[in-house]
Formats: sequence, C-alpha cells, structure tokens
Amino acid sequence: MKDAPTRDTIVAFLGDIFERCGGEEYLGEPVTMAEHMLQGATIAEQQGLSEDIIVAALLHDIGHFTSEFGTFAMDDTEDRFHEEAGAKVLEAFFPTLITDCVRYHVAAKRYLCATKPEYFERLSEASIHSLNLQGGPMNAEEVTDFAKNPNLARIIQVRYLDEAGKHPDMQTPDFWHFAPMVQRIVDKHLEPQTGA
Repeated sequence: MKDAPTRDTIVAFLGDIFERCGGEEYLGEPVTMAEHMLQGATIAEQQGLSEDIIVAALLHDIGHFTSEFGTFAMDDTEDRFHEEAGAKVLEAFFPTLITDCVRYHVAAKRYLCATKPEYFERLSEASIHSLNLQGGPMNAEEVTDFAKNPNLARIIQVRYLDEAGKHPDMQTPDFWHFAPMVQRIVDKHLEPQTGA
C-alpha cells in the first residue's frame, strides 16, 4: 500500500492517478476519465474562472479511482459513492469550497433536475443511468436543504462544467499544466493562520 499523501506529495499523488487510471472509459461517454476532468478544468480556465473552480472541475471525479466500491459501469444496479470517496481524499489538503464541489456534484445534478427541468435534457444516457442510481431528482425537502449550502453557486458552476466535459475531439493540456495551480491552493489552505 502506498504511503498516504502529504502536503508535499498530494499533487504528485493526484498526477499519478491521472497518469495510471485516466485512460479508463468514462461511464459510457466518448471520452476517457482524464479527458473528462481535464476538459472541465480547461473550459473553466478558458472562461477566466477562479483557480478554486478550475481545480474543483479538475478533481471532481477523482473519487472514481479512490472509491472502495470501484468505478461506475453502465450495468451497475447500485451507486458507488465516488463523490464522497473523492472528497475524503481531498479534504485534508483543500478548502471547503473545493471539497464541497467534489462532495456535492452528484447532489447538484439531482438538485438541477428538480429545479430546472430543462437541465435534464443536457444529460447523457450514462448520466441519466447514474442519476437513477443516485436517487433521481431531489424532492422538495431535499431541494430546500441543499439550497442552504453556502457554496451552492460554485457547486452548481462545477456541475455545469462536469456536463460540458464530454467532447470526443477537444484538445486539453495534461494534468501537469494545472499542477502549479493545485499546489498553490494546497499551500494557501494549509499555511498557518495569522491574526489577532
């Protein structure tokens, strides 16, 4: 078993996951797992979004590789909770904004399907299949509770980037293009807090 990542090794740890596992099929989509996450991050960067959102888009599906339940497949009959698995890997190193975007990007899909019926039309066949495993659109009580998250707008932003990152012919930089940005966020989050 590999050593647990540290502040100094978390970026290399994540890059290694991209390189070793990123070529895997992405849930019946026309892109690999790495292409999907890199596309979301690249679109965010092209739109001039904040580094937090770029990195959240880059890492939102990292839990597909770290979940104890394995990766999603189109013949699954139960959810594999990749969003929680990803957040657990990241929460020691990244601010709540980023871990919330990872932890709740599935909930955001359920929320948007409940509150914006046109959003459902954006979903691919694979995304609809996983939605059904994940509980379907939220009910009214779930919508009310989810809307209280202080990071709701950013979580939704990453969800839209998630749906956008499925182009079979889009060119993107590799993980290492984003690595300095990832390290900056880790360092800023973990630097000692000073103040009165």
